[in-house]
Amino acid sequence: MSKLVSFVIPCYRSAQTIGKVVEEISVTLERSKQYRYEIILVNDASPDNTFEVIRSLCEKRKEICGVNLARNFGQHAALMAGFRYAHGDIIVCLDDDGQTPAEEVPKLLARLEEGYDVVYARYEIKKHSAFRNFGSHVNEWMTRVMLGKPKELYLSSYFAVKRFIVDEMLRYTNPYPYVIGLVLRATKNITNVDVKHRERQVGTSGYTIGKLLALWFNGFTAFSIKPLRVATAIGAFSAIAGFLYGIYTIVKKLVNPNVVIGFSSLMSAMVFIGGMVMLMLGIIGEYIGRIYISMNNSPQYVIRECIDERE
Repeated sequence: MSKLVSFVIPCYRSAQTIGKVVEEISVTLERSKQYRYEIILVNDASPDNTFEVIRSLCEKRKEICGVNLARNFGQHAALMAGFRYAHGDIIVCLDDDGQTPAEEVPKLLARLEEGYDVVYARYEIKKHSAFRNFGSHVNEWMTRVMLGKPKELYLSSYFAVKRFIVDEMLRYTNPYPYVIGLVLRATKNITNVDVKHRERQVGTSGYTIGKLLALWFNGFTAFSIKPLRVATAIGAFSAIAGFLYGIYTIVKKLVNPNVVIGFSSLMSAMVFIGGMVMLMLGIIGEYIGRIYISMNNSPQYVIRECIDERE
């Protein structure tokens, strides 16, 4: 019996592109005897008429499910919403702008059939903007240092994952989802496959510096305690440095009683130590704040409307 592949696509400002992405998926999978497919389109409160386009696609094709979020919750929350509506044995995630070619999905599915749990697309030449590439490099460093990602593993928004991994990811119900962190804590049986990457034909990336910072905070505060350990190490280093400097000052005064103990050096040390204390308290406060919000059962996402005519 053929396997069902669920395509989960977060949509934001994609009224002009999502139809082409859906058509490419259909053309690619309809000629396959090994796989059936369904498509879950999650509108992340896009300010344009994206959901109206999704509604039209749902009316034309029974294999499409449209989910409309009540406000903008972010790409990862939209993915989690889509996962809950996915029925497939395999889930494939890709972008709504056509830059991640759906025609390359057989490569990802083939590597899954080799026994891997997750397969990420790897681009030899990325066609993103310089800002987006910078964000990707920072995200790469953060996941490697904070989350223990293998150095050789390339992460992207285009990936295929087996059903049992998604079921494990859905156990996470807190309001700060980070899909990469959920994948890495569920399995290490992950690989890459090379695919091409297209130029963006319409619009610009929906990621701003604010959204990227929020994404990185999600990653290292929700799935790692290393920032707290770094804060402890810096605090210990500062304390030792202050103690040694105090001994140095006493010895210098004993050796040369006429030396004037500098006011500027004292203020410099106080400002440095005070700044580090405030920084560490801020990190601790971020963790505590997220715990508080999670205990208040803040929603991961809120669905305004769902169009689902699948059998």
